[in-house]
Amino acid sequence: MSKPRILIIEDEKLIRWSLREKFTEEGYIVDEADTGRDGLAKLEQSIFDLVMLDYKLPDITGIDVLRRIREQDGDIVVLMMTAFSNVEDAVEAMRLGAFDYVGKPFKMNELMLTVEKALETTQLKREVRDFRETMRRRFGFDQILGACPAMIELFGMIKDVAQSNASTVFLRGESGTGKDLVAKAIHYNSARANRPFMNITCTAISEMLLESELFGHERGAFTDAKQQKKGLFELAGGGTVFLDEVGDMPAKLQAKLLRFLEEKTFRRVGGTQDIEVDVRIIAATNRDLEKLIADGGFREDLFYRLNIIPIYLPPLRDRGKDVQTIAEHYVDQFADEFRRGPRNLSDAAVRKLRQYSWPGNVRELRNALERAVLLSKSPLIEPDDLALGEVIESRRDGLYDLPNEGVNLHAVEEALVRKALERTNHNQTKAARLLHLTRDQLRYRMERFGIV
Repeated sequence: MSKPRILIIEDEKLIRWSLREKFTEEGYIVDEADTGRDGLAKLEQSIFDLVMLDYKLPDITGIDVLRRIREQDGDIVVLMMTAFSNVEDAVEAMRLGAFDYVGKPFKMNELMLTVEKALETTQLKREVRDFRETMRRRFGFDQILGACPAMIELFGMIKDVAQSNASTVFLRGESGTGKDLVAKAIHYNSARANRPFMNITCTAISEMLLESELFGHERGAFTDAKQQKKGLFELAGGGTVFLDEVGDMPAKLQAKLLRFLEEKTFRRVGGTQDIEVDVRIIAATNRDLEKLIADGGFREDLFYRLNIIPIYLPPLRDRGKDVQTIAEHYVDQFADEFRRGPRNLSDAAVRKLRQYSWPGNVRELRNALERAVLLSKSPLIEPDDLALGEVIESRRDGLYDLPNEGVNLHAVEEALVRKALERTNHNQTKAARLLHLTRDQLRYRMERFGIV
């Protein structure tokens, strides 16, 4: 880790000398300037982690320098120094983003504690900035592969939505089509990118816990509520909340979500005070909501409130040559990840991929290529290396025949969960992929079935 760099902008030579001596003794790299303009010039030439800035300078005021620093780099932490402490100066400096305001003469031990805190703040700011830049690259629009007409239309729509002020977006499509990826692309390419992205799967936890996770709770609201807790809507203030599988949300929460979407206010569980927040809601479902509404399983008024900007993600079987493009991308990715050396798909393997109907969509394709890269014996992946759900293909009416006497669906689901965990040596992430579930969904089922 590189040593922190500190710039001292101070016209009194003795003060500059004493600060330089102390900072150097503490292992910091120090530079100095005796005028505001000289300090600004040094800031243009080098990157600093902290600026010690005098309020009274011979050419321009420290406030003017602070204002220019904020225009150049919002991550630099600035400590203002002055022998003429007054409230107005302090308020103005803090309003412009100064970290603190210290008076002369210094108590050196106290000053060093403030400097340490300031440098920690600089480091945290830069880590957050780097993380957000990483997220923007990772979830850029160019990370969503596809060139078929339906995907070209999709790209145009999500770019427009990301740059808009739309507060509600509704993603619809089959399981595995990439709704979570689109949700993140919308967030990280929007004006909300510097605020949190919070997501939750509405089927992953029980109704009571889901309500608490979304809206928070007050102390004593229920047996285990030993302290107040903020929910995702509060924690994501100014950002985005992604509600996956919203079609499976319990009826009580549907009503509470509808109120929030209409009024932008909610109450914590057990609370009496309305809380107002600004968040974008991106909801997603693979369910036939129109049928659910007809059957009484989903509120019609909530559907219309969510469906203001509907975005449909096409199934992989309708995307033509995109199958090959995405497959080649995953082959390269997994070959690099598993250090397997270069891997390529044979023409016959490509034909097999193109002919398959992909009921699990992109997620299933990803899993199939991960397995193929891991198990293939040669650099050329052949059709036999691709296990493409032959059982599903041979029985288009479902995985299992339904006996005349019926079947215990709960027992079948438990058996499949146990089998997936057994096959993956209890690796929950891999077991979830086998079952086309998220890890949270798998863990929810494991808890329901008492599997540890």
